[in-house]
Amino acid sequence: MAARLLTCAFALFATTSPLHAVEVADPNVKVDTSGLATLSGNPASNPYRGNARAADIGRTAFNQACARCHGIDAVNKGQVGPDLTKMDRACRRITDPAVQRLCVEDNDDFFLKSVQQGKVRVGVVHMPAWQDVLSPAAIWTLRTFLETRRGQ
Repeated sequence: MAARLLTCAFALFATTSPLHAVEVADPNVKVDTSGLATLSGNPASNPYRGNARAADIGRTAFNQACARCHGIDAVNKGQVGPDLTKMDRACRRITDPAVQRLCVEDNDDFFLKSVQQGKVRVGVVHMPAWQDVLSPAAIWTLRTFLETRRGQ
């Protein structure tokens, strides 16, 4: 009898455990990047850096796809996702311009891969993979938007 109760309790725990929670990218998110320069290949650094139109597109895309976990307009007020406006904080402290550029490019690559592949730790999905929903151009607009939010 005790073994049977233990088995039932384990089955209940296993099916309700967060380890089985699945976060899925919203396939209804649509990002129109037609007004931007067409990308060739999959650039490892942000080709839209400083582009105001890309930042506007990125803001709209962010609020559709990312705000639930990272805050509307990237204003994180205790949401479960990290504050993405702090992403380049360490790079800004670097005084050598060439090294600082490499640091930001490394963060660009990390950002692109994180959005495309999502975040899974110990079998728990912390962020869904967006590669089947967002094009690289759309992801770069997100990064461009976030760069306008630094320190806000």
